Amino acid sequence: MTHTETPPESKNPENNTPEHQAPEVMPSLEEMLKKAELNAQEHHDAWLRAKAEGENIRRRAQEDVSKAQKFAVERFSNEMLAVMDSLQAGLAVQTASVESFKSGMELTLKQLSSVFEKFNIKEINPVGEKFDAHKHQAIGMLDSEQEPNTVVSVMQKGYTLSDRVLRPALVMVAKAKE
Repeated sequence: MTHTETPPESKNPENNTPEHQAPEVMPSLEEMLKKAELNAQEHHDAWLRAKAEGENIRRRAQEDVSKAQKFAVERFSNEMLAVMDSLQAGLAVQTASVESFKSGMELTLKQLSSVFEKFNIKEINPVGEKFDAHKHQAIGMLDSEQEPNTVVSVMQKGYTLSDRVLRPALVMVAKAKE
């Protein structure tokens, strides 16, 4: 009887596991380099796209700010046009009396006050208040029965826009008694 040899795999059933079959082939250095170059190119492309997008966002934001600055007073301007129309209509009247001019001026002032209120422009009229250098500008001092540094009279009213001083009130302040 002839004895035939069995292949080595069949002799030991434990040798049929995947780890003992064909050894894994390590990728070559060229393949690893190509893969790394592809990854680097992908990352570079993504970075360029992100950079371009960032520049686009910055440019759009600058355009928005520019437009906002340019047209910020548009609503206010439209409201002021009505006041201008009233003034021009009052001046166009041919046979006007002092009373009709006064009445027209009062209506126009009321219209202007309404615009100021709509846009949060408030009057500073500080008679009797303590002097505040942030809201008032003293142009002189007067002898007065009021406490020192109290506003005695207002030469020109001041105005604020949303609590920010547009123009300080020009005031006369009570002197300290000597």
